[in-house]
Amino acid sequence: MVAVTSSSNVSQWRSWLWRVWPGVVLCGLVALTATTINDHVPLVSAMLVAIVAGVAARNLRGVPAVAEPGLALTGKTLLRLGVVLLGLRLSLRAVAALGWGALGVIALTVVTVFAATVWVGPRLGVGHATTVLTATGAAICGAAAVAGMSAVVRADGPVGAGRADTRAAGGKGAAGESLDEAATTAIASVTLFGTVALLVLPVLVRWLGLEATPAGVWVGASVHEVGQVVAAGGLISPEALDVAVVAKLGRVVLLAPLIAVVGALEARRAARLSGQAGDGDTSRRSGFARNRGSAPLVPWFVIGFVVSVLLRTLGEGSVPVAWFEWGSAVASFLLTMAMFAMGAAVDLRRLARGGGRALGLGAVAGVVSALVSLLGVLVLVR
Repeated sequence: MVAVTSSSNVSQWRSWLWRVWPGVVLCGLVALTATTINDHVPLVSAMLVAIVAGVAARNLRGVPAVAEPGLALTGKTLLRLGVVLLGLRLSLRAVAALGWGALGVIALTVVTVFAATVWVGPRLGVGHATTVLTATGAAICGAAAVAGMSAVVRADGPVGAGRADTRAAGGKGAAGESLDEAATTAIASVTLFGTVALLVLPVLVRWLGLEATPAGVWVGASVHEVGQVVAAGGLISPEALDVAVVAKLGRVVLLAPLIAVVGALEARRAARLSGQAGDGDTSRRSGFARNRGSAPLVPWFVIGFVVSVLLRTLGEGSVPVAWFEWGSAVASFLLTMAMFAMGAAVDLRRLARGGGRALGLGAVAGVVSALVSLLGVLVLVR
């Protein structure tokens, strides 16, 4: 009996591998190409290249049906694994060395940008998921933060439609918003305005006469992507670059608590919307209850992210730096693979209908980020 069960498990495992490998390999090849492009043109984000490739492949009908299971696996499981490994970039000691003033600027910027973006989004007519993901990308670290938050945010779909249910229904909510399209819009927005910031901030630093430390903190606390921070800091000075990167990683540390808090709020929101359903609509209410009950308060990948940060912090000096760098590189590659999978779920015709408002929201987030962090630097950093 045991032998029969074992044989059945092996057969199921092989069947699953046979279904998912074409899509996973496709995502890997695209990620490899995007990473190579980024190596030659550092200002071009590998994640942005991958997501654009995914959108193009889907809308030009270039995604084979055999790749769909692997795309689904990459866009969920491998994405979350990438977020876990992202924590290997972060050392709490290096962040703490910035001083209380810089840490205050980082915290103030993250909280203000997220809150302001979430407040402005509905007033611009931007969907809930797009608003939350844009706020996360602008407040924390661009595409990687959007990818992490997309695992817990819920689109404005029919009551009872969580992420799994939304995907099963074609990813479309009642308000015309889907999670994959919301993520793509958010990534495009924060990438665009992060690029604007990396070009404008070095000019403003010179105009304002900021020294290396305040300049680095300003860049690290306001520019969205890690790569954009590196580019902007490098345009100022080597000293400003070092400070900017550490300040940026200080923002990334806040990714885990932000996801945990938003995940809890999303569960409460789902329960509230479920309670607003009509008495006769039991299927919609039960859908929300099922999603709420199955989702942990703190997602496993957030716990994994925190563990990775602690490993990096505690392992400095005893673990070779190359090991952490290798883990960070794997994280970037997995997230790039996931960007292609997310892009491949996007219908451009639907995306275009709300894209203008979403870009406006991204612009607001970028301006708030730059102004609040500058004010904090002028007051708190010497």
